Amino acid sequence: MLIAVPVLAVLGLALAWQALIPGVAYWDNTVVAVSASVRLLGPATATLAAWGAVREHRLDHLRILTSRSAATGPLLDLLLLTLVSLLAYGVVAGVVVAETLLRAGTWDLRPAGLLAGAAALVLHVVLGCLAGRLFASPLVVVAVAVTTLLWATLRTDGSSWLSLLPPAAIGQVQVFDGLRPGLFTDQLLWSLGFGATLLLGYMWTVSRRAVIVLPIAAALGVTAVSTVRLHGYGGAALTPAPTGYACGRWPLTVCVHPALRSALPSLEAAVTPLAARLAGTPGAFTRVEQLPGGGEVGEVTVRGGVARVHLTDLAPGYWHRAAQEIGLGLIDARVCAAPDHMRGVLYSSMVSAWLLDEHPSAAPDPATARRFGRWSEQARRSWLRTHYAGYRHCSLRPYDFTG
Repeated sequence: MLIAVPVLAVLGLALAWQALIPGVAYWDNTVVAVSASVRLLGPATATLAAWGAVREHRLDHLRILTSRSAATGPLLDLLLLTLVSLLAYGVVAGVVVAETLLRAGTWDLRPAGLLAGAAALVLHVVLGCLAGRLFASPLVVVAVAVTTLLWATLRTDGSSWLSLLPPAAIGQVQVFDGLRPGLFTDQLLWSLGFGATLLLGYMWTVSRRAVIVLPIAAALGVTAVSTVRLHGYGGAALTPAPTGYACGRWPLTVCVHPALRSALPSLEAAVTPLAARLAGTPGAFTRVEQLPGGGEVGEVTVRGGVARVHLTDLAPGYWHRAAQEIGLGLIDARVCAAPDHMRGVLYSSMVSAWLLDEHPSAAPDPATARRFGRWSEQARRSWLRTHYAGYRHCSLRPYDFTG
């Protein structure tokens, strides 16, 4: 236990941490991240259980000398292995939940999600332990490891309803998405029903007691019903989550999902200089809104004084990426892609670099670059108001920078 629990906890945390959205505290994604740890913890615990069962099988000739049931020893082994796996899972859940709570400051956890992950982990332990008991060969340990790992990794998010069977393959839950109601409850019941069927079936083969048949039938019924319900989701685990915005209103109005509220100061500081330089042009804006989804770079445009950006995470530099997205949206990509606008792209890129406080990647010509570099901030803003159309459509020429 002193070795297995820390090792399993580290493995689970490694996978759960990857499933978290960088810098964002979103409880639905937190639950999915903890459950995702089972995709690595499950095969690991199943392999450990199979290995332990194969080793303990050699003591069966001593256990039959006692008056206890033949199933007592395996059940005690299973109980210990379950305790080890759940302790490791508890460490993973505790760390991830604590990290989210520190960032969010509010509690909105779905306990069913954590229970579904724990039940899936116990199911793996049962599978590994029974496989090791029924086929007492070192090869079965390898077979259990390979089978459970393939089951966990080959299924992809949304591929089919099979991706929702424990351990479910659900990707990151973005802040404008939510989990389908009842999904984790159905997964919990499926794991419990299937695990109980296997365990009770093993006890029946050992004891041959007819009284066990009824619980087996009940467990099979629970498994069947939950399978039908999971099949009904069609592989779609997420649904749009209605939510409002959290806004900062000075010097610009910047609105983001409430889970990204901590990003407001940095976003305001990053986009305010850009908004000031665009004042008086068709690209001027006084409000910035976060759009759902990932989006494509350069897809966003400024309309009606509102700039809409995609902000998927708060990884370092997110404020600069948001400003860049607005800047790229100012350029008409379709027109600028024309061959006769290739040189104009260089001049527009030079202006964009000023708008975003960046160094131009390539100067159109040294003379024009030096001339534009000597202008004052006010002179550049006045020039942009006059030549905005040429900037947007990449039709600027050296004579546009005279005067």
